[in-house]
Amino acid sequence: MSTSSPPTPPSRALIDDERRFKTITLPCEWVEDYRPGGYHPVVLGDVFNHQYKVIRKLGEGSYSTVWLAHDLKYVHLSHFYYRRYISSLLISFSNSRYVALKILVSEISESTTELRILRHIIEYAPEEGSRYITLLLDEFEHRGPNGLHMCLVLEPMGPSVNTMVEELPQFKPRRRGMKIRYPLQMAKSILKQSLQALAFLHENGIAHGDFQPGNILFPLIDVDSTPEELLLQEEDVQARSISPPVQRLDGKQDKWAPQYLCVAQPLVPFTCYAEGFKVKLSDMGGGQSLHSFFLTNINTHTSIPWTAYFFTDPPTKPVTPLGLRAPELILTGAVNNTVDIWSFGCLIFELITGQPLFCIPCSEMEDDDHLLSLTAQLGALPDELFRHWTTSSLYFTPERKLFNCQLGGVAPGEEPLIVEQTSMEECFDRAGPDLDEEEAKKVKALIRWILQYDPGKRPSPTKILSDPWFCEIDVEDDPSKISIV
Repeated sequence: MSTSSPPTPPSRALIDDERRFKTITLPCEWVEDYRPGGYHPVVLGDVFNHQYKVIRKLGEGSYSTVWLAHDLKYVHLSHFYYRRYISSLLISFSNSRYVALKILVSEISESTTELRILRHIIEYAPEEGSRYITLLLDEFEHRGPNGLHMCLVLEPMGPSVNTMVEELPQFKPRRRGMKIRYPLQMAKSILKQSLQALAFLHENGIAHGDFQPGNILFPLIDVDSTPEELLLQEEDVQARSISPPVQRLDGKQDKWAPQYLCVAQPLVPFTCYAEGFKVKLSDMGGGQSLHSFFLTNINTHTSIPWTAYFFTDPPTKPVTPLGLRAPELILTGAVNNTVDIWSFGCLIFELITGQPLFCIPCSEMEDDDHLLSLTAQLGALPDELFRHWTTSSLYFTPERKLFNCQLGGVAPGEEPLIVEQTSMEECFDRAGPDLDEEEAKKVKALIRWILQYDPGKRPSPTKILSDPWFCEIDVEDDPSKISIV
């Protein structure tokens, strides 16, 4: 190993020929993002703010890493947030407490709207907020080799709706041809609870901006009474719970990266998903990885995108998964609170059928791919949107008749590609959801009502909740109606 000091990496994401480290193939954050302005290097056992001992990794990827931490001062220290509201919110009879410690990357720590939004909820709607949103318990700053990091202490939660379906007992062992989707009553409960959470945000002037299954979380079962040793992440390279030691290509000792990377281990064994389960909306910060964002926007003046935002202060570039983008985001970049509504319409289709409505792979032609899918499943774009589609002539005649579905246009010497145009309703029926014909008709009409090209015509969350289909879903009065089989 070289004994000379390595050069300080630039305070931006690195491009390929600037890579410092040997490749790590485990599903972790990109190791090159451990740099000034980037992630803070965390090692299991680290103690933050003289109080929070890191014992397990819960996730990464939204301009932050998230860890399960043991609150070492819980018995002796009460932060003003929960001291003020303890009578109604955070009553606990345990002598220990575990928290989710979210450590933001340094370059956004001073400007994040996430903290402002969480403080706003605590200040103006603490009781209602605690039902729908993962609440802020504490906050502090931590200085490390990559800069000053905002650290948010949140209530710990279980896996997301996106991943928990894989853990349901009826899908183990996995068999060929098995449809992996939530049981109907469970899917309906998730949809209504997440819509209630969205209604709460919108009623308080807040848009989520990244409303998706990955940001809807299941609760934990009395995790505070669990001994720490049962929650510890195993430090085992062979078990692939941590990576091999992080190594620089030049053999030098790196000052900005951790000794190893941890694979996220959601608390599946401690997750409540049976009778009367509840879900909460999380992640008011950002869902796109630093790597994917900066490879797209490096050397430009594009601002870092945000997710949650106040209606009065929308971002210039929100973060939304490709398949959940409203058409105006693709074509004009217009940002408004109804992008959440569009995402919710897509979520109804996905949870009921077990398939995404728009499956758009990341590529140079992803916008065209998405717009062609929109046209096929929902119908022709209105003129005011279509005129912003600068590459539409690759697919449509001047009279707006579809003549080609080959992304990028017709190659020289080749014939145009025409594929079957399948409507949303046809895709829904082909997926074979567990609905009778009458209920399926209601759900398809509901999705159509929500997925309107004109943002001004999309219904509000409260209006959607008043739809008869949602009124029939009982998520509070009789938990026994929720079944997982």
